[in-house]
Amino acid sequence: MHLTFNSGARLPAAPVSSPAAAARPRALLAASLLAGSLAAVPLAAQAQTEAEGTSTPTWKLSGFGTLGMVHSNGRSADFTASVLRKDGAGASHAWSPDVDSRLGAQLDLGMGPWSAVLQVVSEQRLDGSYRPEVEWANVKYQLTPEIAVRAGRIALPVFLAAEYRKVGYALPWVRTPVDVYGTLPISSSDGIDATWRWSTGAVRHNTQVLAGRTDRDLANGLKIRAGNVRGISHSIEYGALSGRVTAFGGRLTTGIGRELFDALRMFGPPGNALADRYAIEDKRVRMLSAGATYDPGPWFVTAEYGQTRTSSLLGDGTSMYVGAGWRQGAFTPYAGFAKVRADMPTRDPGLPTTGLPPQLAIPAQQLNAGLNTFLSTIPVQSTWSAGVRWDAAPDIALKLQFDRVRPADGSRGTLINQQPDFRSGRAFGIASVALDFVF
Repeated sequence: MHLTFNSGARLPAAPVSSPAAAARPRALLAASLLAGSLAAVPLAAQAQTEAEGTSTPTWKLSGFGTLGMVHSNGRSADFTASVLRKDGAGASHAWSPDVDSRLGAQLDLGMGPWSAVLQVVSEQRLDGSYRPEVEWANVKYQLTPEIAVRAGRIALPVFLAAEYRKVGYALPWVRTPVDVYGTLPISSSDGIDATWRWSTGAVRHNTQVLAGRTDRDLANGLKIRAGNVRGISHSIEYGALSGRVTAFGGRLTTGIGRELFDALRMFGPPGNALADRYAIEDKRVRMLSAGATYDPGPWFVTAEYGQTRTSSLLGDGTSMYVGAGWRQGAFTPYAGFAKVRADMPTRDPGLPTTGLPPQLAIPAQQLNAGLNTFLSTIPVQSTWSAGVRWDAAPDIALKLQFDRVRPADGSRGTLINQQPDFRSGRAFGIASVALDFVF
């Protein structure tokens, strides 16, 4: 589980060389405003309201969505953008619409220095349904032109695309790099944050601190609880360059593997040691990340690096990606490379079985196999990507992308639903088409 974070990444704007390209800056600005909860009220309208001393509320309804289809030529596991999905492309379906398809709606309310946002997103869940979930629900108060505070459900400021990672239209590629973003399935928390915007010469700074917790019921009794969440993020913008550095932490508890650890404890001290090491019970999670984008207009390059320490079954890992694109009118060809590695073994010898009677040796071997199955979910993977984006019309983009994904070192990578014939180290191809829109 990787938690890294960023805000303030530049959204690319194409040179004006066609009607679609001419509309692109406006459409991307709309996507950015949609994805950022700081954009509840147009600044001019808010300034007028404050100047008149009135409390007339200003409402705004907007939305976004992706209609996607993904094909995998590997049938031994499912490719998906998040481990919090029931299935994907590969073992379950040769072609799957569930990897990228989603629909979101957002309602913004502004009233003087006060504003509020409610965002609801529908995408496939662990139970296979598309039941909508509240992604954001918070209230903001603008203390001064530079300082704002919020309370409620807030986007975790993790990764460069934290505030718009689900808005496919705001991304140059079909999806955020799975090797990096796929390791953080939870994208919001309940709590408070404060943001201070300031400048030093031509450099614009944005410093954010937050505190909160996450308590989510995913499906089938599986829950994720993260308490004492604390984080600080600092981002900058200087001309075409933007970047962010983040430190983040919390205490995590889930029910993953609970039956396995209960059984291990029945084997006395060796089993207790294994359970204490890997069980995700009130474990301290620490994250550090850095990312940057350089976007002068005709082209862009972006990169991120993240490091996570969980002291649990979720593993310790390092992830990174680098990507670039070249804008030619309404078309943007792009390419990228992403990688995630485990900074701990993805196998463990487990319980010692030498000298155990058969009635205990066989269960011990089964428990060891179960433990290593869980450890194989610690992602070790690399992905090469290439694609093209076509801004077919204002607020609509069509994308075609090809990926070569290779799990390694005994890991299943970011795949799910692996089959008995799954072999780590075997590369497979992914073809994706996505229609992104905002409204």
